[in-house]
Amino acid sequence: SAVGVGSVCGMVGLVTGGASGLGRATVERLVQNGASAVIVDLPSSNGQEVAGSLGNRCAFAPADVTSEADMLLAVSLAREKFGKLDLAVNCAGIAVAVKTYNFKKNAPHSLEDFQHVINVNIAGTFNVIRLAVGEMGKNEPDADGHRGCIINTASVAAFDGQVGQAAYSASKGGIVGMTLPIARDLAPMGIRVVTIAPGLFATPLLASLPEKVRSFLCRQVPFPSRLGDPAEFAHLVTSVAENPMINGEVIRLDGAIRMQP
Repeated sequence: SAVGVGSVCGMVGLVTGGASGLGRATVERLVQNGASAVIVDLPSSNGQEVAGSLGNRCAFAPADVTSEADMLLAVSLAREKFGKLDLAVNCAGIAVAVKTYNFKKNAPHSLEDFQHVINVNIAGTFNVIRLAVGEMGKNEPDADGHRGCIINTASVAAFDGQVGQAAYSASKGGIVGMTLPIARDLAPMGIRVVTIAPGLFATPLLASLPEKVRSFLCRQVPFPSRLGDPAEFAHLVTSVAENPMINGEVIRLDGAIRMQP
């Protein structure tokens, strides 16, 4: 086969938000395809159960992605349990849905809520990247010079943000905006950086919306006219991990949706 086009089999991946939604589907696919995975999720999550159900090629690191100490421990766990780190997938994320100003109640958007979403989604993603690549840099490069891969999760809201999505869209736009400069930073070490911008997927984040809203959203997806299956996101993660030419790019995975206001 072509230089560098490989298989995730034998890779070691760290997946944030790995206990549910897109992250969990990613962990499951990695393990099914012969890779090892470290689930990084909050101590309050069911990460331990998920890891246990997937066998000895899966481990759980309870962590807050915004914590340096927590993420250093998570990266160490990957090395201690599985010997290395090849892939880091950022799926941890939060959302709020609030207008910039509520003119009926004379109330501006909470600054704390805005800052919290920015902190978890942007600073959390960056914290994981900056610590994971330190470990990837220790890998022996392959014939292509490749040492590792970072995959981030943005959202179509980075481009088509809807009413009430100021904080969420800003946070996802930040992830889109840092993809290329980080890919350029890490290019000399052969570490790639790619971002996936999912459309509407059947995840706990979306399940928190009212049914009326969810069915309305589904009808906006041209084809396939349904919510995405997290397994379809996981499929793209493994494709990106296996194809060394994909780098510095943001990939929409969205059934051709362009969200309305």
